[in-house]
Amino acid sequence: MATIKKSILNKLYIVTALMTLFFIVIIGRVINIQYVQGDKYRKLSVENTIKNDTIFSNRGNIYAADGNLLATSMYKYTIRMDLVAVKSNVFEKNIKALSNSLSQLLGKPSSYYQERLRTARKRKNRYLLITRNLGYNDYMKIKKFPIFKLGPYKGGFITEQKTVRVRPIGKIAERTIGYNDYRGGAGIEGAFAEYLEGENGWRLKQKIAKGQWKPINDVNEKEPIDGRDVITTLDVNIQDITHHALLRQMEYFEAEHGCAIVMETATGEIKAISNLGRTSKGKYYEKRNYAVWESHEPGSTFKLASLMAALDDKVIDTSTVVDTEKGIIWLHGSKVEDSHRGGYGKISAARAFEVSSNVGIVKLIKKHYDDDPWKFINKMKSFGLDKRLGLHIQGEGKPFIPYPGNKRNPWNKISLEWMAWGYGVSITPLQMLAFYNAVANDGEMVKPRFIKELRVQNKTEKVFKKVILKKRIASQETIKKVRRIMENVVRKGTANNIYSPNFSLAGKTGTAKKWVDGKRDKEGKYIKGHYSSKLYVASFAGFFPADKPKYSCIVVIHEPNKKKGYYGATVAAPVFKEIAQKIYSRTPFDTNNVTEEYSGGGMDSKYQEYYTTLQKEHTVVPNVKGMSGMDAVALLENLGLVVKFNGFGKVTKQSKNKGVKFKKGDTILLNLS
Repeated sequence: MATIKKSILNKLYIVTALMTLFFIVIIGRVINIQYVQGDKYRKLSVENTIKNDTIFSNRGNIYAADGNLLATSMYKYTIRMDLVAVKSNVFEKNIKALSNSLSQLLGKPSSYYQERLRTARKRKNRYLLITRNLGYNDYMKIKKFPIFKLGPYKGGFITEQKTVRVRPIGKIAERTIGYNDYRGGAGIEGAFAEYLEGENGWRLKQKIAKGQWKPINDVNEKEPIDGRDVITTLDVNIQDITHHALLRQMEYFEAEHGCAIVMETATGEIKAISNLGRTSKGKYYEKRNYAVWESHEPGSTFKLASLMAALDDKVIDTSTVVDTEKGIIWLHGSKVEDSHRGGYGKISAARAFEVSSNVGIVKLIKKHYDDDPWKFINKMKSFGLDKRLGLHIQGEGKPFIPYPGNKRNPWNKISLEWMAWGYGVSITPLQMLAFYNAVANDGEMVKPRFIKELRVQNKTEKVFKKVILKKRIASQETIKKVRRIMENVVRKGTANNIYSPNFSLAGKTGTAKKWVDGKRDKEGKYIKGHYSSKLYVASFAGFFPADKPKYSCIVVIHEPNKKKGYYGATVAAPVFKEIAQKIYSRTPFDTNNVTEEYSGGGMDSKYQEYYTTLQKEHTVVPNVKGMSGMDAVALLENLGLVVKFNGFGKVTKQSKNKGVKFKKGDTILLNLS
C-alpha cells in the first residue's frame, strides 16, 4: 500500500514539475515578446493594421494657345459607409430618408438601398461600397444626405478621392495631347510627364474587417502639390476646322487612315494636327500619330525638292524645255508614266511641275545628275530631308534618302530616277511640311513646335522660342521661282479644282502607289513585293496666302476607295482648301506683325479671376463672359453650380451676374455663340 502511494506521489511530482516547467517557458516567452522583442512585434502589429496611403497629386493642365483647356485632372469620388459607427437610433430614424436620397441620386429603388444597408449593418460591415466615380457636384450633394451629414465618426461617411485625366475637347488631337499611364508615355503628356507631375502627399489607413482599409484623418498627413501647366501652340478653332475637314473626306472616300497638319510659317508653331484611322466598323478615331510617326514614300510632293535642286544648281531654269514624249518612258526595264494619256509633248520645266509630269521631272534629273548622283543626294541633305526634326514628342519616324554604298537599301541603276518623283525615299508628313514651310518662309527652315511655354501657378517658368534648323535651304532666287510655280499649280495645274479668286493658295499634289511586301498566298505560292495598282496615298502640301504665307499645311490620306477617287487633287487638295478657306474667314491676316510673345489673355485674366474668387469666396458667381463654353462649365461646376447651356463657342451671357451670391446646387444658364 505504501509503495502504491509513493508511486502516485512520484507521478504527481513529475506532472507538477512538468507543469511548472511549462508555465516557466510560457512566462519566459511572454517576457521575451513583451520586453525583449517588444518593439519589433509592436512595429509589425502597426504595419499590419496601419499603413501609409499615397494621395496622388493632380497633373498640371495642358492649354491651347488661346487658353482653352486641352487636358486637365478632375476629382472623382468613391463613397463607402461604416455601418458600425452609426448609432442604432440614428440609423433606424434616418435609413428611409437616406435610401430615398440615394435612390434619387443613383437611380436604383429606395427599397434596394434599405435592404442593402440593413444587411450590411447586421454583418457589421465597416466599409460598404455605396458608389464610385462621383463628380464634384454629386459629391457635394451626397455628403449632405441623412446620416452621411454627421461625418465619418457618427455618420459612417467614408470618402475616397482620386483624380482622372479628362480632355474637354474630346477625341480631337488625342494622339498629340497624348497620355502618360499604364500604356506608357505618348504625345505632350508623355514628353512633359515629369513637369506635369506634381508631388504626391500621404495619409494613414487602418485595416478593418475582411482585409479592407479605412482612411484615418490625421493632423500629420501631407497634402499633395499639384503639377505645373503646359501651354501648347495649338489653336482650338483651327484644330476643329482641320479635324472635321479631314474627317468628312476620310468618310466619303472610305480611306484607311490619314492626317492633316497646320503650321504657322514664321514661327514653326503647330496650330492643328489631326490623325484619323479607320476601325473595322468604318468609324474614325485618333488611332496613331501618323503625322509624326509614319515615314512613307511621298510621291509627287517630293518633286518640289527635285525641281529646287536643279534650279539651285543652275543646271536648268523654269523655261528649260523637256520632252515628255507620249507620257511613257522605260528605264532599265522599268516604266515611268504620266497620268495624262498621250503625254504633254515638249513643255517647260515649270509646266512639267505644274501638271506633275513624272516623265518630265525624271528626264530632267537623269540628264543632269546621272553621272554624279551624290550631287543630287547632297542637295536633298542640304534641304534637311535626311534627318529627324528632333521633336519634343516621342515616336518621330526616320526619313530615308538612298545613296550609293548603302548596304541595307542597295543603290541600283534607277534609284536616282525613282527618287526624282518620290519613290524609293521615305519621309513623314511633318518632315515634308517642315520643308514646304521653309519654302514659304523665304528659305528659312524652322523646327516644328508644339509648346509655347511652361507655367507654375500662372507664372511663366520657361518660354520655347523659335528654333532655326537651317538659315537658308536654297537661294532666294530659287525660292521665289518655285513659290510662283506652286501658285500656278493651283491656278492652272493639277490642283486647279481648288482655285479661288477670293484667296490665294500655293502647293503641290501628290499621288503615290503603295508598296506591298512579298508574301505567300493561301496556296503557299510566294508573291514578290510590288507597287499596288489598287492602293494609293493621296496628298497635298502647300501654304497660304500665296504672296505672304501665314500658314503652311499638309494633308495625307492613305488608301482611299479607288472607285471614288485616288488622286491628290481629288482626295487631299479639297481638305487643304477647306482648311485654308475657313481660316481665312476667321483669322485677320497681318503677316507683318508676327510675335513670339504669348498672348493667352483669356487664360491669364479669366482663370486668374476664377481662382482668386474660388480661394476667397465660394458662394459668389464669377464672370465667365468671353470664356470658352467648356472651360466655363468646368469652372462653375467646381464651385458647386449646376450648369446648363445653349449653343456652342464662347459665353456671351450668364443668367447669374458676377458677384451674385448663390447656394451650392443652384442652376446657372449660359448662352454660347
